[in-house]
Amino acid sequence: MLTRSPMSRKPSTEPKRRTRKCAVKACRAEFEPRSMTHKCCGAPCAADFAMSERVRKERSERQEGLRKLKRRADHIAEAQTAFNAWIRMRDQLAGQPCISSGKPLDWSGNSVDAGHYRSRGSAPHLRFNEDNVHAQSKQENRYHSGNAVDYRIGLIARIGIERVEALECDNDPTTFSVECLIEIKTHYRAKLRALTKEST
Repeated sequence: MLTRSPMSRKPSTEPKRRTRKCAVKACRAEFEPRSMTHKCCGAPCAADFAMSERVRKERSERQEGLRKLKRRADHIAEAQTAFNAWIRMRDQLAGQPCISSGKPLDWSGNSVDAGHYRSRGSAPHLRFNEDNVHAQSKQENRYHSGNAVDYRIGLIARIGIERVEALECDNDPTTFSVECLIEIKTHYRAKLRALTKEST
């Protein structure tokens, strides 16, 4: 009589148990979910998860409410702060001197500005242009009106005459929407984090 080889046995039809990790970060225990929406291993974790979700939703709603209450000027200021911080870090890591005086910058305190070649008042559309903004001593930027003549000399040495002339000829009006300003702020905050990480 022929015997069936063990290799020829039919595979088990018993369904494979599906497990999931508990959604509570402090727990993360594996459990068998009862449904697709079952996220926690037990009642205590479910209560903790529900509480954290409520807090997260309330925080999100508060942030959205604050965003709607902000004036456009507030968004411009926040975007400019993020952009200027990145400019200073960019030039500090590159070892750049003051763009106008050519002197070494003192990075130990609060004596360095992100100085604009074409000012925000006369050319607001260039306020976030990376060629138009460079690290500059507060003395030069605030008390010497940006020292535009020497700024131009330093700028030509740094980025070349063609790019300087492109800045000088750029008079296309640009209006930054609130959505655009939020994107600019987010973008330069991310770039600053990346530079900071690289420098450590």
